[in-house]
Amino acid sequence: MKLYLRSTTVAFFILIAVLLRPNPAAAQVDPWEFEVYPYKTVGRGVLEIETNNAVVAKGHKEPGSGLAQGTFPSYGMWFNQYEFTYGLTDRIEAAGYIDLAKPNAHSLTYAGSKFRLRGRLFDEDVLPIDLGWYLEMEYHRNPQFDDQTLEFEMRIPMQKDIGPFSILFNPIFEKPVTGEERHLGFEFGYSGGIYYRWMKAISPGVEFYGGIGLSTNPDPRHEQQHYIFPVVQGSLPYGIEYNFGVGIGLTTGSDPVVVKFNIEVEKYIGALFGSSPSNGWLW
Repeated sequence: MKLYLRSTTVAFFILIAVLLRPNPAAAQVDPWEFEVYPYKTVGRGVLEIETNNAVVAKGHKEPGSGLAQGTFPSYGMWFNQYEFTYGLTDRIEAAGYIDLAKPNAHSLTYAGSKFRLRGRLFDEDVLPIDLGWYLEMEYHRNPQFDDQTLEFEMRIPMQKDIGPFSILFNPIFEKPVTGEERHLGFEFGYSGGIYYRWMKAISPGVEFYGGIGLSTNPDPRHEQQHYIFPVVQGSLPYGIEYNFGVGIGLTTGSDPVVVKFNIEVEKYIGALFGSSPSNGWLW
């Protein structure tokens, strides 16, 4: 058993090392979504409302660099997202997103929308690693923040719990549907995290995010984006959960310092199909 757990941990770090090698294919980091998705979905009939926030405390001052891929510089940019998730079944959830952005010395502006389905495969611990699936369509209407008007995204949420530790990993595959890059193949990126389940209200962890470019034309290593976030997270009364962290850019193409704060709340509102024994705020 100890040998199996040790092998699983080693395999995870080997996978991270492979993703960070100079020539894989990857996608740019999504500044609205510094979040690692777990294997488990929300319950049937549960509404989850979440706000994800990222502020570039120290960034690039020229447009189109770091997390800012539009006409504004990343320095001082605030990326603000609202996510509404509903549990269709105990295994499948649907979600809609609204993305906003506030460049330095400018007002908060609509940047785009997303729609997705996410689910989990098999029951927990049936496989050596718990696996899920994630399909998303991203629609940008404001070229000031992103020049891709329509993108398809697929993730494979993976999770393994080892004692008090939880290891999460999300390989990310993106495909531009419109624009000049739609013929250039898939993009690839990743998000991952290692968390120590210390106590319900507060637990430490470290998260990883990265992107490298189109599969047919990966960016040079110095232009790639990779971040490491020491984080604290926890569950509070009335179904409130939070995740706070300070990210450090690991390459010159990354923004040097990014602060993120995500908070969510869950409420049972009733299942569309059938009933659920849950009631009221979840805690």
